[in-house]
Amino acid sequence: MNVHEEMAAGPEGLAAVLMGKGALTSDWLPSYEAVPRHWFVPEVIWPGRGGENRQDDRVMRGEEPEAWWAAVHRDAPITTQWDDGEYTGPGKGRIPSSSSSMPAMVFSMLDALSVEKGHRVLEIGTGTGWNAALLSHRVGAENVVTVEVDEGSARDARRRLAEAGFEPLAVVGGGTEGYAEGAPYDRVIATCSIGRVPRAWVTQTKSGGVVVAPWGPVYGGEAVVRLSVAGDGTAAGRFVGSSAFMRLRAQRSVRKHVREYLGGCDWPAGGVRGTTFLSPDALGGLGGHVRRRSASAECVSVDGIVRGRFLYVVAPGHGCHLVGDGRLRTGAGGVRGLSEWSPASVG
Repeated sequence: MNVHEEMAAGPEGLAAVLMGKGALTSDWLPSYEAVPRHWFVPEVIWPGRGGENRQDDRVMRGEEPEAWWAAVHRDAPITTQWDDGEYTGPGKGRIPSSSSSMPAMVFSMLDALSVEKGHRVLEIGTGTGWNAALLSHRVGAENVVTVEVDEGSARDARRRLAEAGFEPLAVVGGGTEGYAEGAPYDRVIATCSIGRVPRAWVTQTKSGGVVVAPWGPVYGGEAVVRLSVAGDGTAAGRFVGSSAFMRLRAQRSVRKHVREYLGGCDWPAGGVRGTTFLSPDALGGLGGHVRRRSASAECVSVDGIVRGRFLYVVAPGHGCHLVGDGRLRTGAGGVRGLSEWSPASVG
């Protein structure tokens, strides 16, 4: 099915696309059919593009119903809020702050969560409420707790959930503390990215439980991690796929203007200039392919960033475990020196 057929087909066409990609599995299909995405998409949206962190201009359902419908039933993310709600005008704001995630990503993460009926689930990041509704249909709304930092988004999501016939416990909060009153949980899922795994998410999860969250360092290169919680309070697991999510608000970085870093000096302000043949474009995209220089030239799907003299690689299948401050430490292969890579091996 091509893009035009997908746009015209509505929920059934999107389901076919997702199943064709292997994202929507047969065990989640009943929930998809019972909880259509368009029930949980607001009237005003900024359609995104699958695999890209870019948004189109504002689309208002009342003015462009066909464009709105087409955007909702495309396998792409949809920005629903800019600048924590401060920007509401035409065009685009500065920083997207809430969205309806790309459907393939939604169902890939739900599949990684491995929920069963009756499981208690904590969701961090209610957003539009669609993910909470899918979970409610699958495990029972009485077993779902969803936490949202933005009061307006939480209110709208609660209304949409009620209209769809679901009443999970919807809490307004920052997310880093989880929700102890509803613990312990069998599963925890975050729909926002993190650079440190909040300790509360682990301690509020039962032994043998699972935590699924998008993780990445400050400068990019993000992947979904699936952690299994042990009886001693530790958690370990693997990266299961690339991702691109908005940061948990409590973990957003505050960056200085370049003038502050230079201290009034001209560039490069005493810094040591270095060069590399590696292209930022080749390393920065989701699911980019980096090929290690070797006899076999094995191709590995990665997200990578250059920090200092090292290429940090977050690759599906790499093992990882938590360290004391909530950071994830990757296993062998998590870090490669720049000398191990060549421009010919990127592509």
